[in-house]
Amino acid sequence: MHDAVRQAIRDTVQVGVGVLLVSSLLFGVTGVWPPMVAVESGSMEPHMHRGDLIVVSEPGRFGGGVAGGVTTATGAADGDRNFGARGDVIVFDSPWKPGSPIIHRAHLSVEAGENWYDEANPAYLPPDADSCEDLPQCPAPTEGFVTKGDANGQYDQVNGNSPVVRPDRIRAEARVKIPLLGHVRLTLTGS
Repeated sequence: MHDAVRQAIRDTVQVGVGVLLVSSLLFGVTGVWPPMVAVESGSMEPHMHRGDLIVVSEPGRFGGGVAGGVTTATGAADGDRNFGARGDVIVFDSPWKPGSPIIHRAHLSVEAGENWYDEANPAYLPPDADSCEDLPQCPAPTEGFVTKGDANGQYDQVNGNSPVVRPDRIRAEARVKIPLLGHVRLTLTGS
C-alpha cells in the first residue's frame, strides 16, 4: 500500500475518532442526542439565523425555569442564556408539522383549561381577536407552552405552527449558538 493511501486512512480514522469523542462529550454534558441542531429558517431572527448551529441540552438540565425547566417570556430575564430576549428557546415537535422539529421561544406557561388571552401580548394576536373564544388553542387544551418564533408576527398556536407545546414534546433547550456552522448540516441533509 502506498504511503499516501495509508496517510489518508490514518487521517480519516483520526477525524472519525475526534468527532466521536467530541460528540460523546457533548452528549454527556447536554443529555440529549443529537446535542446540536441547525437552524433551518429565519423564524428566530435577529437572534438566530438560518445556518446557525445550536448546542442544546435536555430541558431543565442546568436548573431554573417553570414546568419542564423552561423559563417563559413573562419570566425574569436571564442574560445571554435566552438569546437576546426573555423566554427560553426550545426545540419541540409539532403534530401539525410532523418530522420538522421547531426551534422557537416559550412565551407563556399555561395550564389545561386556562384562558391565556389576558396574559398574551396583543401584538402577537390577530387584530380581530377580542377574547379567548377568538383564538385557536384557547382555552388551553392541555398544560404546556405558548410559543413564537422571534421573527414571526403571531404565536405558533394562533398561526397554525403548533398546538400548545406539552412538556413531553420538548426535545431540548437551546444553549449556545455557533454562527454559520449549521450550513454544513443543512447542505449534507439537503435542507
